Amino acid sequence: MIDERFDAIVVGAGMAGNAAALTLAQRGLKVLQLERGEYSGSKNVQGAILYADMLEKLIPDFREDAPLERHLVEQRFWMVDENSHTGLHYRSDDFNEEKPNRYTIIRAQFDKWFSKRVQEAGAVVLCETTVKELIQDARGKVIGVKTDRKNGQVAADVVVLAEGVNGLLGTRAGLRERPDASKVALAVKEMHFLPQETLEARFNLTGDEGAVIEVVGTISEGMTGMGFIYTNKESISLGIGCLVSDFEKSGQTPYGLLEKFKSHPSVSALIAGSEVKEYAAHLIPEGGYNAIPQLYGDGWVVVGDAAQLNNAIHREGSNLAMTSGRIAAEAIFQIKSRRDPMTAENLALYKKMLDDSFVMKDLKKYRDMPELLHIRAQNFFLTYPQLVSKAMKEFVRVDGVTKKEKQKSTLRSFLAARSLKGIVGDAWSLARAWR
Repeated sequence: MIDERFDAIVVGAGMAGNAAALTLAQRGLKVLQLERGEYSGSKNVQGAILYADMLEKLIPDFREDAPLERHLVEQRFWMVDENSHTGLHYRSDDFNEEKPNRYTIIRAQFDKWFSKRVQEAGAVVLCETTVKELIQDARGKVIGVKTDRKNGQVAADVVVLAEGVNGLLGTRAGLRERPDASKVALAVKEMHFLPQETLEARFNLTGDEGAVIEVVGTISEGMTGMGFIYTNKESISLGIGCLVSDFEKSGQTPYGLLEKFKSHPSVSALIAGSEVKEYAAHLIPEGGYNAIPQLYGDGWVVVGDAAQLNNAIHREGSNLAMTSGRIAAEAIFQIKSRRDPMTAENLALYKKMLDDSFVMKDLKKYRDMPELLHIRAQNFFLTYPQLVSKAMKEFVRVDGVTKKEKQKSTLRSFLAARSLKGIVGDAWSLARAWR
């Protein structure tokens, strides 16, 4: 193992870890980044959405060589029952701009590219290296890490924990509790490959245009969760995720839900004839603002998924991860520049800077939404999708029944399922959580 001291050690080479390591190295600090995978992104086979503004702050010229799939011009939201979907569809040619706002990416390729930029900036990156524990002095200050390599102890002024949602290192060191199962989702994804011309015809796309479909309804069997479909150049990233606690209670299996999602009539037509080449499962933080753990302490900070930084309402994760990694690195650099020690008192600067950013402001806005959706999952993910579907079916069907009778029938269905008090209560609770 490297027998020297570093200004900072970054544990993990995902979005947050790479952003932190890159920013630290760009500022001239001596950085060691440790990743247990064969290479950065080797554990990721799934597709994802990349938000350009956050990456542009780190790598202004990223569009020149980053492995980008499609820029997004269309967003669809579907509410489904067993056989139909009711949708909201937004598409704009404004997104065919010179520097697009959102892209689809394949994480295995993108993370590898990102890591190369980190190394070019001067950071030492060691892959196939597992950090077993944090090293703490007699006062509990983190002063380095112990790895699975021979003589694998490395010292640093500060350790950046970008280890993912489980946060095992922080938990073992007593710095945080392990996330509750009701605050974490398990998502499963598949990559469906199709000829490019077929994919573009099915989604009404041309060139590098892309589309995203987000789906809620009976596909989650009354659990808090949703499905998603992303278009890549020659493949479709398709998956579904639900809270781990809901899987435990219901006995449902993630793969079973995925199979049901794929067989839905509105989905099966989009992937017909595709070749499935990759399958992956991934934990996602879903607790929002109220689930955020302690973010700093003597000799350490935590970023990205490990910090529970995910906006479940807007499906934003990578941008929060990159932003938190960058801000943590900027705070560390400021402290280092003042020649101050990496104490909890000084590292509180990271939390202050994060609070001042859109990350915490957005999460705080929706702080009550995750709990509401969990408590009323049966209503929002099962009952209302069925009622809306039935109402739309009655609205468009012409069968000799008067429109007035159809309206009465629809109203009776809603009142029988939820009652007027229940409907008003659901609407009021949703409005308050959306404030």
